[in-house]
Amino acid sequence: MLAAARRRSIGTASALLVFAILAAAILQPSRAQEMLDVKATYAKQEVMVPMRDGTKLFTIVYSPRDTSQRYPFLLTRTAYSIAPYGPDNYRAVVGPSEEFTREGYIFVYQDARGRFKSEGTFIHHLPFDRSGRPNESTDTYDTIEWLLKNVPNNNGRVGQWGISWDGWETSMGMIDAHPALRASSPQAPPQDQFFGDDYHSGGAYQLSYGFAWMSSNARARSAPTEQRTERFDYGTPDGYRFFLDLGAAANAVKYFGDTVPTWNDHMQHGTYDQYWQSRNVPKDLGGVHHPVLIVAGWFDAEDFYGPFRMHRVLKQTNADKTVLVVGPWSHGAWARGDGDRLGAIGFGSKTSAYYRTQVELPFFNYYLKDKGRLDLPRALAFETGRNEWRKCDQWPPARAVAKNLYLRAGGKLAFDAPGGNSPTGRAGLQAREGFDSYVSDPAKPVPYTAQVPTTEGQLFAVEDQRFAWTRPDVLSYETDPLTEDLTIAGPITATLHVSTTGTDSDWVVKLIDVYPGDTPDPQPNAAGVRMGGYQMLLAGDILRGKFRGSFSDPRPMVPGQTTRVEVPLGDRYHTFLKGHRVMVQIQSSWFPMFDRNPQRFVDIYHAKPSDYVKATERVFRTKASPSYVTVAVLGK
Repeated sequence: MLAAARRRSIGTASALLVFAILAAAILQPSRAQEMLDVKATYAKQEVMVPMRDGTKLFTIVYSPRDTSQRYPFLLTRTAYSIAPYGPDNYRAVVGPSEEFTREGYIFVYQDARGRFKSEGTFIHHLPFDRSGRPNESTDTYDTIEWLLKNVPNNNGRVGQWGISWDGWETSMGMIDAHPALRASSPQAPPQDQFFGDDYHSGGAYQLSYGFAWMSSNARARSAPTEQRTERFDYGTPDGYRFFLDLGAAANAVKYFGDTVPTWNDHMQHGTYDQYWQSRNVPKDLGGVHHPVLIVAGWFDAEDFYGPFRMHRVLKQTNADKTVLVVGPWSHGAWARGDGDRLGAIGFGSKTSAYYRTQVELPFFNYYLKDKGRLDLPRALAFETGRNEWRKCDQWPPARAVAKNLYLRAGGKLAFDAPGGNSPTGRAGLQAREGFDSYVSDPAKPVPYTAQVPTTEGQLFAVEDQRFAWTRPDVLSYETDPLTEDLTIAGPITATLHVSTTGTDSDWVVKLIDVYPGDTPDPQPNAAGVRMGGYQMLLAGDILRGKFRGSFSDPRPMVPGQTTRVEVPLGDRYHTFLKGHRVMVQIQSSWFPMFDRNPQRFVDIYHAKPSDYVKATERVFRTKASPSYVTVAVLGK
């Protein structure tokens, strides 16, 4: 995400609100004064579409009233409601953006099985199944088959798109696809939720997000209904205190009871077992052969890893027809607003508007209407820092060279590896012994944000890390001011040699861009941000120590024993500008974004208060036991 470098430019807005926007308000036009009269331009039809097992799914079809030409379908299937319901209630915009509304498609929206007005039972991310049991793949196929036969004036071609959950639905529809499916755009699609999408990263549970989403979106229902579920009332604005008082994640049962079966499922599957393995989407994507536009955001705190996992599979099996687009966006931000900034960080242009008009619309027009030219590279990536779009023949770029940034004595960070001689004199005992240490206290976990939210929010993905830099349980290492620009493009991985006095521990690593002291503040600056010395979080993630060798077979850490752990931080295309510094921070909690590790080898989801203990953590930086962050550096 960032890990889960995993939310929106309005700061501490909840994940639920983000999803509500993606489901409905995401379609608000960017130029209200030029809004097309959708009701005058499209006819709306509400139908129950039968699936192969007899279950009927509630579907809304918006067809152009102009019947002088035939139109392709553009399908979105969702768990977030296809409101507004009722034959006379219309969306302000239909399709991914206002440009699509004006272009003219047959837009189709469908409540997923077991959601809102559709029949059936909702199963959270129901796995693909070749046994014949209905699933989201077969439901997509059956829906397309019905549309082709029952909606007039279509040209026989279908496209599908969706963001977040809807992106997952899109990816499922790509599996054993209907022959009429000619183009798909899975956007921020979760692909494996034990590895960085939505609920976990590095084996740690994404507590605040999971609680917010499931408390409002995954409650069991007794019958189909159009009523939207309400947000959970935390009774306080202070999520840090709320989740600290909650204790272990399974204790949420006192709020959920048996009304949130998915939460109970998660609490019984704390390892990468068959439950999670069956929900690994990329294993089933080998047969995709139609054009695919994958979309990701560098600062997507929910589903950052999914697009890259999908891309790695499709670039092997569907390379000529797969495009990866990554912009400087939080979750779904490419579909709304201008995309010219995220919090205090500016990007120099309207990146979201560019994507919608120059990438997304031409992609679907070309494949579904034979309209226009399509000049998209294999990968289109926005380079943050320098703030420019880059066309790449592949991702990651072939000319990027892996280099290690080593932790050094005195809080230094350098490309030079530690030598054989230990420092002496004022460097102190720890420097001579080649490690730095801190005490990790589960009673006072390191917060992931300086804000006071109940839900995870979005701005933390680029937040100033000075609030953590000052804590004694956070280690910081930084380079000298750079004498020339440093550009990285590709995966980032931290390799640490560590020890703990406990039998389990979390290891959080953050890569940070430190701005020069004379950096001017943004204008306007209603939030009062001071950019001089700003420590911009660029990438970060977590590894639960017991999963260092296997996510299916956790093993305790041995107290006092030096152990090697690897923490993937995801991909980035970023330039640390001349005069900036590169910083790495290391800590053992990131709360309440992730649940607390008791620092004892126990079932963490059901840990008792007595299980939570302090631990002394050591991070080594010697020639024999180096710790470093590997980045892919682009030469000039």
